[in-house]
Amino acid sequence: MFELFSDIFTYRENALTRIDPRVTLAIALGALAAVVTSEGVVLPLAALALCLGGAAALRIPLRLAAMRLAAPLAIVSVLIVLKGFLTGTTPLFAFTLGTWTFTAKAEGFREGGLLGARVLGALAVVFLLSVVTPAHRIFQALRRFGLSRDWLEIAILMYRYIFVLMDRAAALAAAQRLRLGYGTPRRALASSATLAGATILRSIDQAERTHAAMRLRGYCGTMPFGPLPALHRRDRWILILALGLISAARLAEWGAGR
Repeated sequence: MFELFSDIFTYRENALTRIDPRVTLAIALGALAAVVTSEGVVLPLAALALCLGGAAALRIPLRLAAMRLAAPLAIVSVLIVLKGFLTGTTPLFAFTLGTWTFTAKAEGFREGGLLGARVLGALAVVFLLSVVTPAHRIFQALRRFGLSRDWLEIAILMYRYIFVLMDRAAALAAAQRLRLGYGTPRRALASSATLAGATILRSIDQAERTHAAMRLRGYCGTMPFGPLPALHRRDRWILILALGLISAARLAEWGAGR
C-alpha cells in the first residue's frame, strides 16, 4: 500500500524533477489532451511507451507501474470485450454458451481498442507526472494556473489525511484478522461492514480535530500558498519544445487520418 501511493520517488534528483512544476503540469495537460482526442491507437500507445520508458530510465520500479496500472487495465479489458460483442455489424467469430450465441464484431473491437489505448496512454502520463513532481508542487502550480483556492484547500487536506485514514483502516483490519473476523464468508461480510462504519466515524472525528488544530494555528478560512519563482529560460524552452512536439504529433495523426 505504501509503495502504491507513496511519492517518495519525486524527491530524487534527476533531469525531470528539476523542471519547474508549472512546466511539468502544462506538458502533462497537453499530452492528456492529445491522447484523449486522438483518432487512432498510435499516439496513445506512443505516449504509453514513452512514459513507461521514462519511468524505467529514472529507475522507477516496474512493479510500481504495474500495480498502478493493474486496476485500470482490468477495467479497459472489460470495456474492450463489451464493445467487441455489443457494437458493430461485421462478424469476426461467434461461440455458443448454452442457449446464447455471442458474436464478436470488428467495429466493436476497433472502438474498444481505441478506447483502451486512450485510457492507458492517459494513465501513463499521469503516472509519470506523479513520480517526478511532488503533490504539494502540483497544488502550487494549479494555484498559479488560477484554480479556485477553496478547491485546492480541499484537495490538499484530502491528500494529507487519506493516508492517515488508510493507516487506521489497515490497523483495524489487522485487529479483525487476529480475532478471526474473516474466517468465514458471513463473518468476513460483517467485519467489512464494521470496518467501513468505523472508518467513517474515524474520518469525522479526524475532521473535527484537524479543524480545531488549524484554528489554533491561526487558520481564518484561507490557506496561504507560497509564491513560485519566475520561469527560467531553460524551463521556457522545455515547455515550448515539448508542446510543439505534442502538437506536431497530434497534427500528423490528424493529417494521416484524413
